[in-house]
Amino acid sequence: MDQTARGNEPTPLPVAVEEPVGEHEQPARRRPIWRRTALVLLAALVLSTVLKALFVQVFYIPSESMEPGLVVNDHILVEKPSYWFGRSPQRGDVVVFADPGDWLDPAETHAPHGVLASTMTRIGLHSSGGHLVKRVIGVAGDVITCCDDEGRIAVNGTALDEDGYITPQSECNGPMTHSCHWSAGPVPAGHVFVMGDNRNHSADSTVHMCGVVDLGCVPGDEYVATDLVVGRVVALIWPGGRVDLLHRPSTFTSVADP
Repeated sequence: MDQTARGNEPTPLPVAVEEPVGEHEQPARRRPIWRRTALVLLAALVLSTVLKALFVQVFYIPSESMEPGLVVNDHILVEKPSYWFGRSPQRGDVVVFADPGDWLDPAETHAPHGVLASTMTRIGLHSSGGHLVKRVIGVAGDVITCCDDEGRIAVNGTALDEDGYITPQSECNGPMTHSCHWSAGPVPAGHVFVMGDNRNHSADSTVHMCGVVDLGCVPGDEYVATDLVVGRVVALIWPGGRVDLLHRPSTFTSVADP
């Protein structure tokens, strides 16, 4: 009877015994805060360098040449992979390119202002100047003429409907530098013909064309080498109230090949 009673008793649970920490064991030591900060900054610098060199970069708008879509001090995001592997800018793309040598005026060479822009410039994600922003109108082989009876620019004989993105013009959609009657092209291989959206206030390809009485003009100076193109503008990212994506206008899809 006693054995049966004892057999029905619950088996006691094992009790965990905490072993004493060895005398020579030390808790993990944390890196000094200055070292962690240095590592974070180094990682940010490496990442920004890779991003700038390969993928994206931020630029700012220094002049009124791309109004109404882009105005002074707008910040734009430029992506570079679109022109990798032998691909080149397309008609209608808004591109950023390095100064060919004599295109910039003093208003377009100053560095960006503000704490954010200055910080991004230091780590390599923001341009420090020396670049232009224009729209590609003609590519290799294209002939550009201004203008038809409705004041429209034509590429390879196809008139462009540009009312949706250029500043309204009084007489025609070409700049008044050469009146409303001029032509350019064929565009040389490896080059593009560019124009600002604010046609009467843009130092673009049309300004560098040789006129009948131009002295000292360099033939071909109106074309931009594609090697100078940094990338395609894909978004307006600052100020916050103007954030927008940029798309290639549909009017360029109807342009015939040269």
